[in-house]
Amino acid sequence: MDVHNVELTISAVAPKQYPSGNLPEIALVGRSNVGKSSLTNTLINRRSFARTSSQPGKTQTLNFYQIEQQLYFVDVPGYGYAKVSKVEREKWGKMIETYLTSRDQLKGVITLVDGRHAPTEDDIAMHEWLNYYNIDTLVVATKMDKIAKSKWNKQEKIIRQSLEMSGTEPLVLFSAVSKTGKDAVWDWIEERTK
Repeated sequence: MDVHNVELTISAVAPKQYPSGNLPEIALVGRSNVGKSSLTNTLINRRSFARTSSQPGKTQTLNFYQIEQQLYFVDVPGYGYAKVSKVEREKWGKMIETYLTSRDQLKGVITLVDGRHAPTEDDIAMHEWLNYYNIDTLVVATKMDKIAKSKWNKQEKIIRQSLEMSGTEPLVLFSAVSKTGKDAVWDWIEERTK
């Protein structure tokens, strides 16, 4: 998709604040600092529309970005960040679970993992949870420019094994620097939001 118009419509913490209407939604989930903002900015051809933060755990709301008046990207708070209190984490957990399990407009979830490492326990738990609820999921391995191309196959194998992904489950290796994987991610989104 060629993106020219993007707006942050609302930052929501409860269903009554979600945007009205029937535009399809794609949620982005992942650990704090995994590169959600970088992926979002690459997909929408912006440098810093979705704010990248040096402070993990900064996003504390569901941020709805309207793309070309055709769909929403929903930026979900990052998980696995230790400096946030347990009470705060539980509150986010409830907010995220409510959105992901009850939103009819949600057409798929892009779950981000750091391509340089094996997925964390949190990544594995999130992937299992999305599978349990039968939510259409695309795994995107970020920061691939930071490892040699000759090691990409090995990394893909590690990620697939850790997440117990079948051979048919989609996985995109992505780099915000080289834009590798951008078109594949858009193809997946467009298939689900037509």
